[in-house]
Amino acid sequence: MPHVVCLTCAPARPILDEALVAHIAALVPGAGAPRWLRRGVAAEIPVPEADPIPLGRTLRDAIAPAAVDVNVVPLAHRRKRLLLADMDSTMIEQECIDELADFVGLKAEVAAITERAMRGEIAFEPALRERVALLKGLRLSVVDEIIAERIRIMSGARELVTGMKAWGAYACLVSGGFTLFTGPIAARIGFDENRANRLLTDGDRLAGLVEEPILGREAKRASLIEIRDRLGLSAEETLAVGDGANDLAMIGEAGLGVAYRAKPAVADAAGARIEHGDLTALLYLQGHSVEH
Repeated sequence: MPHVVCLTCAPARPILDEALVAHIAALVPGAGAPRWLRRGVAAEIPVPEADPIPLGRTLRDAIAPAAVDVNVVPLAHRRKRLLLADMDSTMIEQECIDELADFVGLKAEVAAITERAMRGEIAFEPALRERVALLKGLRLSVVDEIIAERIRIMSGARELVTGMKAWGAYACLVSGGFTLFTGPIAARIGFDENRANRLLTDGDRLAGLVEEPILGREAKRASLIEIRDRLGLSAEETLAVGDGANDLAMIGEAGLGVAYRAKPAVADAAGARIEHGDLTALLYLQGHSVEH
């Protein structure tokens, strides 16, 4: 069996049961015996040669509205050795630039621009320059306040990075956000490396400018290729996860590209999509099991 159907749900709401798993297996001609990866949370079903995205879509439609993620992944090179992850709304729950804007009373306006950029309705780079300009004069110490009081690590983020590193993978946090955030957040989660944009400063305040060139969609893809080549890995050995339009090139380049609670255009284009589970689902996509 060259593929598996991987079923995952939220660990806080473990709704997978024998009947649901058996029902999904019965929908695929020639499917093998299901295997539990984590009781109630994750299971996999071996299946014959398949076109992963259409089959996943068909199975999701068949069990809707069950809050279960259904993805079809190849068994070859299943455990990835490189993880590239977006930060905002992927590894953390917030959008950092929106939180910065809150301190100058412009959160709603900036959040609206952020949403349009992440949906791919406007180009990322000019949208970032526009939002950063609105932050001119904001004191740098606000960053520490936001990290300490507002940033919440996404459920499963630490487990994902720790789990992959346990089998020798390398993890890079690559963000269209800012190094002022990616540095401490990458350290908190356990990433080996982080890349992001640099905000220019004027003394102890933001200058309203971002250092050029901006790290956006194509720079994320270039980072994946650069690190992959540096480590001597094949494309099939890489995993990328993100939620916004500026993650699309990175997701498309990876051996396994995952859209995590993503904008519709991103979810439709990705090889795998997680809408209900947390980030530990990415471990189960790679065959990780807590059942013995």
